[in-house]
Amino acid sequence: MIQIDDKIVSQDLFDVLFVCDYDTCKGACCVEGESGAPLDPGEADALRRCLPEVRHLLSPTALQIIEEQGVSYFDEDGDEVTSIVHGKDCVFTTYDEQGRCACALEKVYREGKTDFIKPLSCQLYPIRLTKYPSFTAVNYHKWSICKCALKLGRKLQVPVYRFLRDPIVRAFGEEFYTQLEEVAALLEAEKAEAGSTGN
Repeated sequence: MIQIDDKIVSQDLFDVLFVCDYDTCKGACCVEGESGAPLDPGEADALRRCLPEVRHLLSPTALQIIEEQGVSYFDEDGDEVTSIVHGKDCVFTTYDEQGRCACALEKVYREGKTDFIKPLSCQLYPIRLTKYPSFTAVNYHKWSICKCALKLGRKLQVPVYRFLRDPIVRAFGEEFYTQLEEVAALLEAEKAEAGSTGN
């Protein structure tokens, strides 16, 4: 574990090579799991503000659930998460002709219709944040549905922290990301030194 300010960062962010392979997994993380996407304070309000722009993209069932339950609910752990359809799909999930799922929120954001791309937990995945009174744990979450992302990451030689540069900056700012790069350089130097010593 590596401490940067009040963040405790798992070394997995530097060691694990990871690039989402959307064509292979078809966006499975939007539909698999036991509950919806975790929401930060204020994000449920942002979802409600986006509803008029995404409504036409959502399924009738998703719209009915939003009407009855709202855009979010509190799961068994007491965390606020996005509402889901039939225990699986996030209510903001859409599908294309190839059966790949995508986020309706991100679609309208890319079209310049809203200023909210998606919940931070979605954009940051496979990084998961756990907030404690004195620090925030920044961990890599291992999930079997992401095996293809590990394969593509190894092929392209891209570590988790670099693949997720934009959401990391969204969460913690440019300076924090610069510090991650500095840590990565130190780890690489240590590896190179250990390798030369081993020879």
